[in-house]
Amino acid sequence: MENRRKIKMAVIFMIIIFLFPLIFILSRKEKFSPEENRNLKEFPEVSPESILEKKFMEDFEAYLSDHFPARLEFIRTKMDMERLSGKDCINNIYITDDRLIEKLPKPDYDEVKRSVSAINNFAENYNTEVFISVVPTSAGIYQCDLGMFSPQINQHKFITDVYSELNSNITAIDVFNTLASASDEYIYYRNDHHWTSRGAYTAYKHIIPKLGFSAVDESLYDIEHVSDDFRGTFYSKCLYDGPKADIIDIYSCINGFSAQSVIMNDGLKNSESDDIYFREFLKKNDKYCVFLGNNRAFTDIRTNVDNGKEILIIKDSYANSFVPFLIQHYSRISLVDPRYVKGSIEDFADPNDYDQVLFLYNASTFSQDKNIKTLCRNCKFN
Repeated sequence: MENRRKIKMAVIFMIIIFLFPLIFILSRKEKFSPEENRNLKEFPEVSPESILEKKFMEDFEAYLSDHFPARLEFIRTKMDMERLSGKDCINNIYITDDRLIEKLPKPDYDEVKRSVSAINNFAENYNTEVFISVVPTSAGIYQCDLGMFSPQINQHKFITDVYSELNSNITAIDVFNTLASASDEYIYYRNDHHWTSRGAYTAYKHIIPKLGFSAVDESLYDIEHVSDDFRGTFYSKCLYDGPKADIIDIYSCINGFSAQSVIMNDGLKNSESDDIYFREFLKKNDKYCVFLGNNRAFTDIRTNVDNGKEILIIKDSYANSFVPFLIQHYSRISLVDPRYVKGSIEDFADPNDYDQVLFLYNASTFSQDKNIKTLCRNCKFN
C-alpha cells in the first residue's frame, strides 16, 4: 500500500514536471489581453549582453507570467481569495458593492507647480481668453463610500489649491459641487475612470455659461444606448466583475448642429472623418473610444454653426465625451492632447487664432502630468 502511494505521488509529480511545460509550449501565445486591455510580453531577445546583464531572465519571467496556462482564471481565483480575506484594494483599485474606485497616487506637487506655471505663462503669451476646469474623478465624488481605512487624497482641496495659484487673467470653472450634487445619478462609469455622457452633460451645463453661451436643454437631445456591456480600465486592473457592466450613451441634438469634417493627426500623419463617433470601437474592449476614436495629438472639428466662434481645448480623454455638447455652439473645435505632442502645440494650432482656450483635465491626470509644461515653443516656464 505504501509503495502504491509513493508510485502515485511520483506519477503526479512527473505529470506536473513534464505536462505543464508541454502545455505551455503547445498553447497559443496571444499578443494582446482584451480583459486587461494591454499588450502581452513577447519572447525576449537572446544576446550575450542581455544574459550578462540579467535582463533576459527578467524579461523571460515576465513572458512566462503573461503566457502561463489559465493565467486569467488564476488571477481571478487569487483576487477572490484576497477578497475573502478582507482585502478591498487590488492593484490600486478599491472594490465596493456598487463600483470600482481608483486609489489615486499622491500628487506630484513639483509637476503640478510646473503645470500651473506653464498655464499662467500660456495666458500671458497668447492673445486669447483662457479657461480651466479640473474635473474630479469618481474617487473624489464617492470618497465617502470607501470608509476611514481606505486613504484617498482630497480632490476638492487639490483642485481648489490649483485654482488659487492661477493668474487673474485665467477663468477657473469649478464643477466639483455641481457633480457632487448629482452623485446619485449615473455620472461616472462603475468600471472605468471616465465620466459618463450624463456626467459630461452635467458639467457642460455649468461650464458653457462661463464660455458665453446658454446650455441646450437635455430634453432636446436624443439619447442612444449604444452599449450595455462596457467594462473599462478599472476592471482591466483587477478583473473583478461584481459591479454591473456599464452603459455607454450617445447624445444627439434633435434638429441641432453637427460635425461636418474631422481632421485627426496622431503626431505623424493626418486622417479624416465626417463624424465624431467611431462606432467600430463598440465591438472592442476600449469602448470609450467611440468618442473621437483613439487618443491622438490633434483633432480639428468643423461644424455647420455659422457664428465664426472657435475654441481650442487642451485636454486629456475626459474631453472626448464632453466635446459633442460644444458642437451646438462653435464653428470650430480643436483639441490638443499634450501627451501625444512631440514638439510644440504650435506645430498643430496657433492659440492666437482661437477666441477661447479651455484646459480640461481630470484631477488624477492633472496631479501627475508632465506634458503641460511643453505647451509652447516661446513661453518661458519656471
